[in-house]
Amino acid sequence: MTGAVWRASRAAVKRRRVQTVVIGLVVFCSTTTVLLALAVISAARAPFDDAFSQQRGAHVVAAFDPAAASAEQLAATAHRPGVEAAAGPFDQALVEISGDWLGRPPGTLTLVGRSDPGAGPVDRAQLLGGRWATGPGEVVINEPFGGFAKALLEQQMTLSSGERLTVVGFATSMSQSAGGWVTPGQAAALHPVGRQMLYRFSDASDEQRLTSAMDGVTEGLPKDALTNVQSYLVLKQAFSAGADAYLPLMTVFGVLGLVVAALIVGNVVSGAVVSGYRHIGVLKSIGFTPRQVVTVYLTMVSVPAVVGTVLGTAAGWAASYPILQSAFSGITTGTAVIEPAGWLPAATLVSVPLLVLLAALVPASRAHRLSAAQAISAGSAPRTGRGLKIQRRLAGTRLPRAVSLGLGQPFARPARTALTMAAIVLGVLTVTVTTGLSSTLTKLMDHRDGHTHINVLTAHFAGNKTEPRLTPAQTETMLRTTPGAERVSVRGLVQVGLVGYPQPAFADFYSGDDIANPKRLDVVKGRPATGPNEIEAGPSFLKQHGLGIGDRLTLDLDGRHLTVTVVGEESQGNARAFATNDATRSALTDDPHAVEYDVKLAQGADAEAYQRAVTAADPSLSPSVFAPDLAGPVVAVIGFATTFTVLLSVVAALGVFNTLLLTIRERRRDLGMLKSIGMTPRQVVTMTITSVAWQGAVSAVIGVPAGILAHRLLVENVGSIVFPESVIDIWDALPLTGLAFAGVAIAVLGALVPARSAARLPIAEVLHNE
Repeated sequence: MTGAVWRASRAAVKRRRVQTVVIGLVVFCSTTTVLLALAVISAARAPFDDAFSQQRGAHVVAAFDPAAASAEQLAATAHRPGVEAAAGPFDQALVEISGDWLGRPPGTLTLVGRSDPGAGPVDRAQLLGGRWATGPGEVVINEPFGGFAKALLEQQMTLSSGERLTVVGFATSMSQSAGGWVTPGQAAALHPVGRQMLYRFSDASDEQRLTSAMDGVTEGLPKDALTNVQSYLVLKQAFSAGADAYLPLMTVFGVLGLVVAALIVGNVVSGAVVSGYRHIGVLKSIGFTPRQVVTVYLTMVSVPAVVGTVLGTAAGWAASYPILQSAFSGITTGTAVIEPAGWLPAATLVSVPLLVLLAALVPASRAHRLSAAQAISAGSAPRTGRGLKIQRRLAGTRLPRAVSLGLGQPFARPARTALTMAAIVLGVLTVTVTTGLSSTLTKLMDHRDGHTHINVLTAHFAGNKTEPRLTPAQTETMLRTTPGAERVSVRGLVQVGLVGYPQPAFADFYSGDDIANPKRLDVVKGRPATGPNEIEAGPSFLKQHGLGIGDRLTLDLDGRHLTVTVVGEESQGNARAFATNDATRSALTDDPHAVEYDVKLAQGADAEAYQRAVTAADPSLSPSVFAPDLAGPVVAVIGFATTFTVLLSVVAALGVFNTLLLTIRERRRDLGMLKSIGMTPRQVVTMTITSVAWQGAVSAVIGVPAGILAHRLLVENVGSIVFPESVIDIWDALPLTGLAFAGVAIAVLGALVPARSAARLPIAEVLHNE
C-alpha cells in the first residue's frame, strides 16, 4: 500500500498545482527572510572574539616611560600573578610626517620596533601585503585594508626630521597596538618616547578586572612609569559600533520575519488540508486507512515545502554575504572574518519543513478522525451557521449586494481571517518602519538649504597631478571674489597623534563661513566647537576613546602638544576622526593643509560659469556641484530594511492570495448559484476584493501606529548615530496618507488573481460537479 500512498500524494501535488506553487513560494520567501535575519544577527555577535582569539590579541596595550622603568623591570612584569602571557618591551616612537603620504594628510604616527609580526605569545599581526621590515629605513604600515594598497608598496615617507622610510608592507592587528612597525634597531634610532608591553590576562571579562590586573602588573614600579593603557574592551566596542547600529534593526526585522513565516506557513498549509477534506473522504471511501490519509496530505504539503526551503536557503545564504559586508564596511579593527554562521543553512533546512509538518499535522489529524461521509460533506462548504448572523445583518443594509456579501465572507472562517490579518498587520508595520527609517536617514544626511553649493577639491585630495598656482589663502580669496559666491567654507585635514593612545586620528579643521558647509555634521549634544582648543566628535569616536562632553584630550602634531576639550557630540562620525576650528589648528601647526572648499552660490548664480572661472584661476582645483550623497552605512540600512519589507510584503500578499484561493474552492457551489441568479463577473470581483480590502484597512489602523512606535524605538537605540528630534519626527500628512493604504494595497495585491479566477468560474461546470 506504500506505493498507493506515494501515487496518491504525487497525484495531489500535480492536480493542485496552484496550491503547490503557493506553498512553495510562501516557504521560499519565509526561509529567505528567516535565514537572512538570523545570519546578520549571529554575525554581529562573534567576529571580534573569534579573530581576537586567533590573533592572540592583547587585553591591554600598555605604554611606559623609559626614564621611569627599565626594560628589565618591564620584562619582569610578564610573570606577575594573573598574567597569562605577555610580549615586549618594544620601543615606541612618535614620528612627524611632513607631507601627504599614501593618500593621507601629514601628521603624527606611532611606530613600534618589532622584529617579526608574531611578537611572541601576544598580538600576532597579520601581514596583508608586501613583507615585514627587516632592515633600517623600512616600515610596515598598520592598514586593515592593505590588500587594496599593494600598489603603494616601496613608496617613501619623509619624516619632519628629514629621514625617509620605505613602505615594504601592510599589516593589521586586532590589538591596534601601533600605527606602523619598524625593526627594533630602527625604533631605537627614532628616539623612542616610550616602551610598549602587551598583556593577556587569565581574567579579562570586564574593565574592573582589567584595572585590578594592571594594578598587580605595575606594583613595585615607579608611580609615573605607566603613561597609557588601552583596553581591548574599548576596541571591541569600536568594532561592534557598526553592528550595534544594525542590531536593533536586524532584531526587529528578524522577529517579524519569523512571526510572519510561522503565521503564513501555518495558515497556508492548514488551509490546504482543510480545503482537501472532500478528497480525504474519497481516499477513505476507496480503502485508505486514516494513517495513510494523513501521510498522503503530509507528503502533499512537504514536497513543495522542501523545494521552497532548499531554494530559500540558497537565496538567503547568497544574499547574506553582501548584506554583511555592507553592514560591517569601514570597520578598522583587525581582519575579523564577517560571514554568516555555518550552521544556519542546516538549521533552516531542518526547521522550516518541520514547521510545515507541524502546521499540517493539526488539521490532518482532525481529518484522521472523520469518517468518509463526514470528510466529504465537510469539504463542500463552510459549516452551516458560521458567520450567518453577521452576514444577515450586512444583507439588511443599503450596501450593494456584492459589497455586503464580501464584507461578511471572512467571518465564515474567523481563525483563517485572523491569521491573514495578523500577517497584513506585520506587513504594514514593516512598511511603516522602513518608510520612517529611510526618511530619517535621508533627512539626516541631506543638508540642502535651497542654494547651489560648489564643492572644490584641492589637487592632492582629488588625485590631480597639476601643481597648484595659488596658496590656500589665495585660493580662498579667489573663491570669495569670483562672481556668484555668497559664502565660502574651508576644510583642512591633518592626522594628529592622541597622547596616551597608540592610534592617531584625523582632524577636520573648519574655517571661513564654516556654518555654510553642508557636509559638517549636526551637533546633537553640547555645542559646536567654535572656540580655541575645542573639538566635537561623533559617538563612535567618543566611545572608542572613553570620552564625554567636558573631557580633555591632548593632541600632538609637529612636536607641539595641545590639550583640547570635547564640547559637542555630533550626530554621527568616524571612530578615528573629530572636527574643530581653525583657531585650534593654528595652535598645532602653521600649515592649514586645506583639502576642500564649499562655496555657497547666491540665488540665480550660474554654477557652470563659476566652475569655469575657478578652473581658469587654478587648474589644479576640481570644482563640482555638490549633491547630497547618502553614506555607505545609511545606504546599507535602507537597503537592508527595503529587502525585508519586500520579502515580508510578498509573503503577506501570498497569504491573502492563498486564503482567497481556499475560500473560492470551498464556495464554488455558492459562487455558481450567485452567478446563475444574475451576479456579473464584475460583481464577483468586487465581492472578492471587498472581502480582503476591509481587512487591509483594519490592519493599517493597527499596523501604522505600531510601526511609528517601532521606528522611534529603533532610531533612539542605534549605537553609532545620535538622531536629533528634527529627523525623528518625520510623520506628516503625505507619508501617513500613503501608509494608510499600505494594508489595503497588500490585501488587494494578493486578491487580484483569485478574484479574476472566481469571476471566470463556469456556472454549468460548478453546479454539475456539485
